[in-house]
Amino acid sequence: MNSAPFKDLALRPELQVSITTLGYEVMTPVQEQTLPHLLSGKDLIAQAKTGSGKTAAFAIGLLNKLEAQSYYTQALVLCPTRELADQVAAEIRRLASTIPNTKLLTLCGGKPMGPQLASLRRDPHIIVGTPGRVLKHIEKETLHLEKVETLVLDEADRMLDMGFHDDIMQIISQTGDSRQTSLFSATYPEGIKQISDKVQRNPVDIRVEASHHSPDIEQLFYQIDKNEREEVLFKLIAHYQPESTLVFCNTKQQCQQVANELRQHDLHALALHGDLEQFERDQVLTQFSSKSSSILVATDVAARGLDVKELAAVINFELSHDPEVHIHRIGRTARAGSKGLALSLFTDSESRRLQAIEEYQGSPAILASTSTLKVPKNLKLYPPMVTVFVNAGRKDKLRPGDLLGALTAGGEIAGEQIGKIKLFDKVAYVAVEQKVAKLALTILSDGKIKGRKFRVRLLR
Repeated sequence: MNSAPFKDLALRPELQVSITTLGYEVMTPVQEQTLPHLLSGKDLIAQAKTGSGKTAAFAIGLLNKLEAQSYYTQALVLCPTRELADQVAAEIRRLASTIPNTKLLTLCGGKPMGPQLASLRRDPHIIVGTPGRVLKHIEKETLHLEKVETLVLDEADRMLDMGFHDDIMQIISQTGDSRQTSLFSATYPEGIKQISDKVQRNPVDIRVEASHHSPDIEQLFYQIDKNEREEVLFKLIAHYQPESTLVFCNTKQQCQQVANELRQHDLHALALHGDLEQFERDQVLTQFSSKSSSILVATDVAARGLDVKELAAVINFELSHDPEVHIHRIGRTARAGSKGLALSLFTDSESRRLQAIEEYQGSPAILASTSTLKVPKNLKLYPPMVTVFVNAGRKDKLRPGDLLGALTAGGEIAGEQIGKIKLFDKVAYVAVEQKVAKLALTILSDGKIKGRKFRVRLLR
């Protein structure tokens, strides 16, 4: 079945221009099914997995009716994590680039209140934020939502998992009754329906899950004894040697323990869980997404908003309690037409969970034996890149070109040996190839960036 082109939609001309400029030609299934309802002002519940194009769907919906000449907050998008909020804000900004004077503000925890308060002196048209920080601004009376016309709860299921139910309801109580409310969710727990019943009017219910079985993913299940999980996990990584691996654990304590265990085997593993400070979280995500760490051990909640395009493998350290979550986890490995690998460990006591997954995906699990796993002698699995930490960021007027220029000016390091450059307000991260990491450190330590000296170190 051919997808419909965006030009078939009755959109404002500026929006059609930015859609064309971004190279969006035909709609994804979630966009095709939700946009006609969003554009006609209906409330909506949509279930669609991450990477399905739902952000562009609700972004187009809210921008189509935005009045840039009216200076009040017209749209609010709530997200579970700062990373997801940043991604959503970036997508909305890209689509709004042709609508002059559109003001968007992100309000997330882990960032100082001062700059946010300054930006709120004039009401932005669009707010994208996390529930905790949005609520804090409401309590300070620095954020006014009574005229909000579009409310979007993105990844609503994870916001409920993270205990944001009461915050969300309190925020919604500050908005007017005439608003359009959309709930986008990767899974569909009972809590979603409860929120919908309270805050939506006759919502259109859309489920975009054509199949729970992806032919692009090789999925294998390994039965193990309870006390050999860590050992078999190491064997899986050593046998398959994926360039990037996301290991899912069910608890945050498990995450740290598993990452530490893998490091004992001389593997570069990092943990991502709710106990990390925002600074540490940014650092971990930057290292993993820039290929400076090959293994990320995370909980489901922590992994939401993870922006990694090419993920070679997903490993379930133990099976999820929810088969829907399992499908969502493994769906991260076969993005953009690439082949994926999903490996899962389970014990006798998890047989019920395995059965639930089989029923949900409509196909039997393929069981593999741990005896087939081979650990090569002298195994060396180093990530291809190393991240250089620079103690300066956007607030120091630093730009990616400044760092690239400083590293390549002497001709000792070529531009293609430098990977992702990521800037935050006060710090920056530069990925460089392993073989030039020490040289890059020396160049940045001894030389100057934009005529100034900054503290630099390698992240290992």
